[in-house]
Amino acid sequence: MHHASIRTANIHRAIAFYENLGFTISERFTTGYTLACWMEGLGGRIELIQIPEPKPAPDAFADEHYVGYYHLSFDLTEMTPDLPSWLTSLQERVLKVEELEPLKVLLEPTQQQIGDRIYEVAFIADADGLPLEFIRVLAKLP
Repeated sequence: MHHASIRTANIHRAIAFYENLGFTISERFTTGYTLACWMEGLGGRIELIQIPEPKPAPDAFADEHYVGYYHLSFDLTEMTPDLPSWLTSLQERVLKVEELEPLKVLLEPTQQQIGDRIYEVAFIADADGLPLEFIRVLAKLP
C-alpha cells in the first residue's frame, strides 16, 4: 500500500497530532485548491488533506451500523513494552501542544485473541475524531 489518505478540518492541528505519534512530513503539496502533505512513521505513510468548510466526521467507532473506513492500525510490538505506558507518554506529549485537545481514548488497552496470537489492543481518536488502533503481539499460541 502506498498511503492512507485522511481528510482533516485543520491540517496544522492534524500534523501536530501525527507528529506526536512519531510521523514526520516527507512532502508538502497542494491538491486542487487545498493544502496537503505526506507523513511517514510507524511503518507506513499517511496523506493529510485540509478540507475547506469541513463537516464533522461520522462516528465510525461508536456507530455499529456505520459502513466505510473504520480505522488505521499500527503495530507497536517492537516500539514499546506495553500500551498503557505508551498511552500515558502520548497523553503527556499531546497536553504540551497548545493546538491539541487532550487525547481521547476510545478503548483502553485490552487483550484480544485473533487467530493464533494474543494481542494488546487500544483505540484512540485523532485530531478530527477518527479512530486509530494500536496493537502489540503478546503471545503466539501453539
